[in-house]
Amino acid sequence: MELLKNHGIAISMAATGNPYENAQAESFIATLKKEEVYLYEYDDMTEALLRVGYFIEDVYNTKRLHSSLGYLPPAEFEGGLVTVDMS
Repeated sequence: MELLKNHGIAISMAATGNPYENAQAESFIATLKKEEVYLYEYDDMTEALLRVGYFIEDVYNTKRLHSSLGYLPPAEFEGGLVTVDMS
């Protein structure tokens, strides 16, 4: 941990030091890697940024179904079109 501090790197944890609060972010990153990054060989950083942006905006947010949202894409869930029982 001292090595990280010496290089100005902060560990990603909640204020209480609980790393498990990052579960949603970690899940998203895993999905991004499996469904986009590992499937393509990008020619350069510009192409990578465009593809990742496309995946997030056009696939992940509007087409990909999320079990935690009642099997709706986030855009549809946030649009309030359907009430989901989250219990």
